Amino acid sequence: MNTASLKKWFRALAPIGALPEGGVTRLAYSAEEDLMFGATAGIARQIGLSVTEDCAGNMFISFPGREKEPCHLIGSHLDSVPGGGRFDGVAGVLAALLVMDKIRKNGEDLPVRAAAFRAEESSLYGLATAGSGVVAGSVNIAHLKNARSLSGESLYDAMIRKGYAPGACRLEHALDFMELHIEQGRVLFEAKEPLGVVTAIAAPTRLKATVLGRQDHSGATPMDLRKDALCAAAEIILATEAAGRDEMRFATVATVGVADVVPNALNVVPGSVELRIDIRGIRRESIRRTVGKVQRAIEEIAASRDLSCTTETLSSMDPVTLAPSMIDSLSEAASETGVPFRKMASGAGHDAMKIAPVVPTGMLFIPCDEGISHNSAENASLNDVALGAEVLLKSIRLRRLSIEKTNAETPRRTESAP
Repeated sequence: MNTASLKKWFRALAPIGALPEGGVTRLAYSAEEDLMFGATAGIARQIGLSVTEDCAGNMFISFPGREKEPCHLIGSHLDSVPGGGRFDGVAGVLAALLVMDKIRKNGEDLPVRAAAFRAEESSLYGLATAGSGVVAGSVNIAHLKNARSLSGESLYDAMIRKGYAPGACRLEHALDFMELHIEQGRVLFEAKEPLGVVTAIAAPTRLKATVLGRQDHSGATPMDLRKDALCAAAEIILATEAAGRDEMRFATVATVGVADVVPNALNVVPGSVELRIDIRGIRRESIRRTVGKVQRAIEEIAASRDLSCTTETLSSMDPVTLAPSMIDSLSEAASETGVPFRKMASGAGHDAMKIAPVVPTGMLFIPCDEGISHNSAENASLNDVALGAEVLLKSIRLRRLSIEKTNAETPRRTESAP
């Protein structure tokens, strides 16, 4: 792979949305995301490729004249969280361009297309993988209208403001889909392994727990007369951690990421606390058990402390198992390339989880330093991006050989039939 070109492309994109303190902010449908799409389109055209957009602003990069041919699709996203890293999403789009650039220079006849999806991050509108979800058919107009930024603008309005027409298109001409991404965890980094072949993508169930105690003066209220909502919340947080630990063997995790304390004053017994709980896993039954354990713990803690606690399910998604054929071809490609790898699940969500129900989908992880992501300190090796791109290309070649073998054998079987 042409790592010199990759480095040049990466340097060209790095300043977009860059922050003085480090990191980048390229929010969904913002001017910065627009600039990322424009700059990436410019790179694609410089290496002789054509660029089109769909009804949600997703970008597709093709070999000229082959825009509507069935193809192997490779891609990711270009937006970021606030103060995020430079590799999240971008690595996958540039890997796709590397693959296409090598195919073009080799003169190979391989039908490949690159994709850059809009609005993968949920930071601004509270809805993740929106661009890929729209073309996959799992995100509809109602979802887009209900997803709002703090300013009140809906994701649907943002798309319309940019001149798009969500709901007017679907993913077309894709034989399959692959996404290269930084792991966003430290399994590969700690193991010093260069690649992970993803087998499944975890899905979150998110709960809101509201603890209602009694707000009192912290100096004048004896300990045995208190209904301290924060103390109850602390027990719920620990119970959530315990529930996650109980299901560790199934790769399920449970986290309390938000605790909103009222009135949050030094000299006041907390009167109420709102907790946001994130439970993720790759096995539905394990997720269900973990949710049940957390809900039962909340009920028991509320009863033991004689205060009120309500729970609400904010969202619930099913985990996604990736296509065995794609897992196999990526694994075989890594083996034939001589690259050590492990098969692993993804704890984070990705565009691949939205495309998986539509076409066979595979995913490849590369390590990131210390597992840090969604952080200005996020860092990865461009050599690993190039290595991953090589494996992606090899896996496509393997699948093409399989298709050609099947097509060659089919007529003979027909001719010999009685």
